[in-house]
Amino acid sequence: MSEAQTVRLSYDDGARAVELAREAVESFVRHGQREQPGSMREAFYARTGAFVRLESTRGRGRLRGCAGAWDDSDQLGHAIVEAAIKAASDDSCGSEVEPKELENITVSVCIVSNTLLTNDPLEDLEIGTHGVAVDGGNSHGWLYPTVPVENGWSGAEFLSRACRKAKLSPTAWQDDDTMVTLIEGQVFRERADGGAVEEL
Repeated sequence: MSEAQTVRLSYDDGARAVELAREAVESFVRHGQREQPGSMREAFYARTGAFVRLESTRGRGRLRGCAGAWDDSDQLGHAIVEAAIKAASDDSCGSEVEPKELENITVSVCIVSNTLLTNDPLEDLEIGTHGVAVDGGNSHGWLYPTVPVENGWSGAEFLSRACRKAKLSPTAWQDDDTMVTLIEGQVFRERADGGAVEEL
């Protein structure tokens, strides 16, 4: 297991994490400013990774941005803000989120609770529990824990897709020189209908 601090958020903390990500996205998109976490909840001082995912609610829905880090180099509150800004920028999915899109985007946050560097990814991977990060040389890619569930992927398909996201061969996860890290985390997201934040 990694050296990451094991973090479990209460529902209220998870809902606040989503609010913080939303505030950071809106501040960046509307004003080009970096939101500061302000006075943070105690849980947000933990050093752990976080990912933020932005999805359009229009039509069939599409990914508008996804960014984050699974390491523990920053306090959670700052990691959420940083991931939210990167997810809304043009570096994430090719085009920056525009102000007119904000009301049609749902925000979700994945708080990293544990990581496992594995030599047997297919054996160790638990669909619905783990996200996947793949590192091969200078190529890196990762996918959220909820993605294979939403798409009906097998473990092998999930690993292959993470490799493709890293611009590696779909079978690179089987290579000895490719590092595969399994990421456990809590996922909280806005409901598309505007209801309360839900934990997945």
